[in-house]
Amino acid sequence: MTMLQERDERSGALPVSGASMPRRKILVIASLAESLTGFRAPLLSAMVARGHCVTACAPAADASIRSTLARMGVEYRELPVDRAGLNPTRDVQLMLSLHRLMRESTPDIVLSYTAKPVIYGSLMARLCGVPEVFALITGLGYGFTATGPEACLTRAVLRRLYRAGLRDNRVVFFQNPDDERFFREIGLLRRQTRSVLVNGSGVDVEGFRPVPFPPSISFLMIARLLSLKGVHEYARAAQIVRARHPGVPFRLVGWIDDTPDAIREQDLRRWIDAGTIEFLGKLDDVRPALADASVYVLPSHREGTPRTVLEAMAMGRPVVTTDAPGCRETVKDGCNGFLVPVGDAQALAAALERFILSPGLIEEMGRASRRVAVEKYDVHNVNTVMLSAMGLGALTGSSIESKALGIADRRRI
Repeated sequence: MTMLQERDERSGALPVSGASMPRRKILVIASLAESLTGFRAPLLSAMVARGHCVTACAPAADASIRSTLARMGVEYRELPVDRAGLNPTRDVQLMLSLHRLMRESTPDIVLSYTAKPVIYGSLMARLCGVPEVFALITGLGYGFTATGPEACLTRAVLRRLYRAGLRDNRVVFFQNPDDERFFREIGLLRRQTRSVLVNGSGVDVEGFRPVPFPPSISFLMIARLLSLKGVHEYARAAQIVRARHPGVPFRLVGWIDDTPDAIREQDLRRWIDAGTIEFLGKLDDVRPALADASVYVLPSHREGTPRTVLEAMAMGRPVVTTDAPGCRETVKDGCNGFLVPVGDAQALAAALERFILSPGLIEEMGRASRRVAVEKYDVHNVNTVMLSAMGLGALTGSSIESKALGIADRRRI
């Protein structure tokens, strides 16, 4: 492979030689507009660079998101997705909107991610005769992880909906092996449905580069403020550590989401007033906060693959996260950080205190984090695998490259 061809593979541009690829109309469906520019921008750009016509749809995109998509060459269409709960009226409205959109735009390919876009996007794509339908599972979400009688009913409904939605998808992408195994074991995927395991959403290792550590140790967590993200454990660990090391800052970036699992505003206010947490709010650019942190912390109960962890690793920060699906893949315990049990604030506090007592671990593990981010989670490599599986761009030496990237392609026949 020539140097020019190698650059084309990484940039997402069309190859300079070989047969030209037919122009395809691609519809990408999301439940959160910010994710289109925050998580999927490199993938959307790679599709456009390959000469395809890309339309992205989500609810309530602001002017900045619309402008960013337009500059990328991506058309935006509004879509009424109600992310929280199963509301039959709202879900029927979503299905009708998707049906109308697909009839008007006649896409060749539909790619959807997160629960409702995956379920209803896949169903409507099949109904409208879309030739190729793909889904990306970015995590199980609250519907599968909640407890209680209502949660049991929600899970039962979700299983039926997923099974129907994914029935004829060409490929289903997963971001961690636990989710893929779960979907297989409970029969949400047919035996013949192809599944491809990718290394999360990837991270821009050029945009997130290592920077010097701050002069004094500090901890940082970035997340939607949900119980399942481990916010309560983070606050409790901060209380434990600060009781022995009063001057150590514990910073928190995020916002209270409109979901049943959201933490209470009064709890956040209590932590702030007590000095337990320094709350930085929702940030459009998290890099300054990561630059001011010594160690990144995410005590989540379950993830697809946490993007914030990848960003912290790319900036050379050690990570403390949980031994949970989606999280455990990012950290080799004792190498680029530590893994702790889910829900265990005491164990979390003990892991964080190790950096205070042995500050040399910070730089050592930070260097290891950067190496892992570059070798495993480079967004260009992740997107190349997805585009290849979708028939939108061939890998060079695919079997060798897939093995090097830690990518699994599983087909049950």
